[in-house]
Amino acid sequence: MKLTLEILTHPLLDGVRHGFFTRKGGASSGLYAGLNCARGSTDQRDAVATNRARVAEAMGVPAARLAGVHQVHSADVVTVTASDDLENIRETHADALVTSIPGLALSVLTADCQPVLFADREAGVIGAAHAGWKGALNGVLEATTEAMRAIGAKDICAVIGPTISQRAYEVGWDFMEKFVAKDPDYQRFFSGGQNDKPMFDLPGYGLFRLRGAGVEAEWTGHCTYSDPERFFSYRRSTHEKEPDYGRLISAISL
Repeated sequence: MKLTLEILTHPLLDGVRHGFFTRKGGASSGLYAGLNCARGSTDQRDAVATNRARVAEAMGVPAARLAGVHQVHSADVVTVTASDDLENIRETHADALVTSIPGLALSVLTADCQPVLFADREAGVIGAAHAGWKGALNGVLEATTEAMRAIGAKDICAVIGPTISQRAYEVGWDFMEKFVAKDPDYQRFFSGGQNDKPMFDLPGYGLFRLRGAGVEAEWTGHCTYSDPERFFSYRRSTHEKEPDYGRLISAISL
């Protein structure tokens, strides 16, 4: 019996098929129990293929039309055209995709980092970005909006999906300094934690960067670290000394 997928959506993206998939409804077991969609994990390949096929079906596309890239925490964006070979794109080192091609789903994988889905309904342009702290700091969100505008987008909306929240994201002072060195105003995204360490507001920072780029943006409000039943979390798996972790998938299609 195929279990039911849990797909989070947001009204800001109404009219465009999209979803932030939780770990529920997948074929994986053990550490990866549920909907692990990472080919790069040590999960069973057949289970990952089954999970990805279920996501593609939910997105209304064939499994071969579920596009992604080899994510490396960069600010690089791939613009997908009708002539592109999606298998080649899958090996491309980048952290965001944009397209105006119908019948194609753009996807990113995350496990605490921000999955961000973008759309301009009127122009028929969509995007998806993987924005951890490094990618967000280096401009992946702005780069995604610029790539969308280059193919006709004007009025862009974006939603940040499940990501680690500030209450679970303790960082070092050197981490905070990386941000403050870029802009002293970024200090406002850090607050004191229980261990006299800064706590970083990743989704708050993502919203700030998106809105600064002229994008109407919201966060779904879900914390990956704090809800193990629904979400994979790199940081949680590290704290629990687990050897690996599953990755959540988020996707959008025209």
